[in-house]
Amino acid sequence: MVDACPEEFAAFAGLLAEASGEVIRRYFRAEFQVETKFDASPVTVADRGAESAMRTLIEESYPEHGIMGEEFDYVRTDADHVWILDPIDGTKAFVTGMPVFGTLIALMRGDRPILGVIDQPIMRERWIGAAGRRTTLNGKPVATRRNATLRTANHYATHPDMFSGADWDKVSALIAEVGLSRYGGDCYAYALAASGFIDLVTEAGLQVYDFMPLVPVVEGAGGIMTDWNGDRLTRESKGHVVAAANAACHEAALRFLRDRS
Repeated sequence: MVDACPEEFAAFAGLLAEASGEVIRRYFRAEFQVETKFDASPVTVADRGAESAMRTLIEESYPEHGIMGEEFDYVRTDADHVWILDPIDGTKAFVTGMPVFGTLIALMRGDRPILGVIDQPIMRERWIGAAGRRTTLNGKPVATRRNATLRTANHYATHPDMFSGADWDKVSALIAEVGLSRYGGDCYAYALAASGFIDLVTEAGLQVYDFMPLVPVVEGAGGIMTDWNGDRLTRESKGHVVAAANAACHEAALRFLRDRS
């Protein structure tokens, strides 16, 4: 059982999201240069500026806390509390003017996330999941779809290119069984799962800053989020994740996704 997240940290995470959003809104659908990182993913001045703004606040308020962010070096990762930051999850959506990206923020205590935020700064939607409390969207409680089954599930993944070989075979078999399947959304799909519109998200190749902030949001709304073998997600997880609206939907999906080797 994860200890409840202090309100102090949840409020501070809101300040981080506000600082990030101010930077991102300045550049959304504006002209800027898009660079390519070593892993072939895009990065912009908005990504770096938003993460810098959040890091500055953390260093000022909690200098003893660690930080693991996408755009800059990790610091103090062995601290009791570690903030995990993805300033723009869905940079490809951002650079093409699609408002389905989000800022992701998590706070780890030891090896467990006690706080997660999905912030969509253009539509000004903010999901907050905190241990010991119900997930909220702009302060109002939300819940996953409790009666969803695999046959009726609305399924999402960001892009088919994240699956290859055996992974693609597994996901293709799963997709054949669900009610509806679509691509796109990045972190926004998980936010909509927490709000009861999407029932299943399966993805691969994610980094810790891509998935860890999502866990408290999904679980605090009544959902389940694990790796493809059904194990709890940790900093060392390989980035194969499945988020489901309820236990029955989760277990049904795992029958297709588990490693049978």
